[in-house]
Amino acid sequence: MAVSLNHTIVHARDSDASAAFLAGMMNLPAPSTLGPFVVVQVGETSLDFLQTDEVIHPNHFAFLVSEEEFSTIFDRIRAAGLRYWADPFHQQPGQINHWDDGRGVYFDDPNGHILEILTRPYGSGGLDAAHPNPLLLS
Repeated sequence: MAVSLNHTIVHARDSDASAAFLAGMMNLPAPSTLGPFVVVQVGETSLDFLQTDEVIHPNHFAFLVSEEEFSTIFDRIRAAGLRYWADPFHQQPGQINHWDDGRGVYFDDPNGHILEILTRPYGSGGLDAAHPNPLLLS
């Protein structure tokens, strides 16, 4: 059996609202409940939201999407009036990136977790890309 990521736990102030936000933005199946978790299935992996009153340390979740899915999700981001950035450090507000000759954008969920959608895996364009991933240049 090949190793694959089955699930990860995502801390949230309101697990129902956070799971619904993710599922709605990404057009994923409606969340389900499993014990204390509100589960969003993302392909073979699930994000299991767990409600907490503790300090939430933001995590980064990147989703590889098609060009068509990118356009649809990006339209939802703008329609919701969410702030977005071309980079994970929030230094390029109101922009998307074209790394690896694809498209990518970062936005925050209601708990401050950084969500990313990208159409090309990091480094897949190589140094010959018109817009090489900056990680290849460092």
